[in-house]
Amino acid sequence: MLFGKKNIKDIFNDTLESIRNFLLTEKFREFLIFSFFVAISFGFWMLQTLDGVFQTEFSIPLRLKSVPKDVIITSELQDEVRVKVEDRGTVLLNYMLGRSFLPVSIDFADYDNTSSSRVLLPSADLRKRVSSQLNSTTKLLSVSPDSVGFVYSRGDFKKVPVSVSGNIVPAMQYYVSDLKLSPDSVIIYAPAEVLRNIQTAYTMPLDCGNISENTSLRTSFKKIDGVKYDPQFCDVLISIDMYSEKTVDVPVVGLDFPPNKTLRTFPSKVKVTFKVGLSDYSSVDASDFLIGVKYSDVSNSGKDHVSLVATTTNPAVSNIRVTPSSVDYLIEETIKIPR
Repeated sequence: MLFGKKNIKDIFNDTLESIRNFLLTEKFREFLIFSFFVAISFGFWMLQTLDGVFQTEFSIPLRLKSVPKDVIITSELQDEVRVKVEDRGTVLLNYMLGRSFLPVSIDFADYDNTSSSRVLLPSADLRKRVSSQLNSTTKLLSVSPDSVGFVYSRGDFKKVPVSVSGNIVPAMQYYVSDLKLSPDSVIIYAPAEVLRNIQTAYTMPLDCGNISENTSLRTSFKKIDGVKYDPQFCDVLISIDMYSEKTVDVPVVGLDFPPNKTLRTFPSKVKVTFKVGLSDYSSVDASDFLIGVKYSDVSNSGKDHVSLVATTTNPAVSNIRVTPSSVDYLIEETIKIPR
């Protein structure tokens, strides 16, 4: 069924007429009278209730002003203080709904002391500044924190390296192949007596366990009272690689043998099995290992076999196993015949 403009107008007029008729009924007038008396009763109840004594908490902003350009605030200063007060309900309602408090201002010049870089606003001074904004009937019960302070530096700074703290544990058969920090050093601002004792900027403790893929995260630095870091964050890139096992044939050589003595071993080559990451697998070969026999081990030995010494200069290699671990040997001596 289609509605034309005339039909829509008729429906609207009928609805409006129904509403008008309802508003003129006796029941609606009784509802209005009942609502009026309920509102009056609620108003009297509120006035009686708010006339009692109550306690409440609210916050007042805290501001530091007149800081010289050569001064750097190196500690965190609270943005606000929490105050607990007691008064009649009507006064407290005025605080919460109709009255805004001015910030408690701390003038740097009032507390600037060349003999100390730490400033503490006494509790009595803080309560006095808060009380000045309260009505005379209001009782100040507590201020939290009860004292505020800050640490500053007059341009003292130094650059220190960044180091990761915490635990980084790769999953089984994985290892940490690389650890990159960005930045790898930071500027720290602090009073001179604090700077002298800081050599490294440590990150907040990391807790990375059972990781099997490259992981990137952002962390802040360990908090030290009176120290400000620039920048305040460090990006940590943990590169993870998977272990693989590889075996190469390496010749056995004599170590520290005299020029006139030559070592012969049986076998002349041994198998070296080791763990290496997949990314370095193809780059590691026999030339990265030195498998030898020390002359000191055979010079005074009556045995016909000797244990092998295995070394490598490649940091990507670990868990080296040599097969066999000992070999039979023969020492040939070259005798020079005088002419």
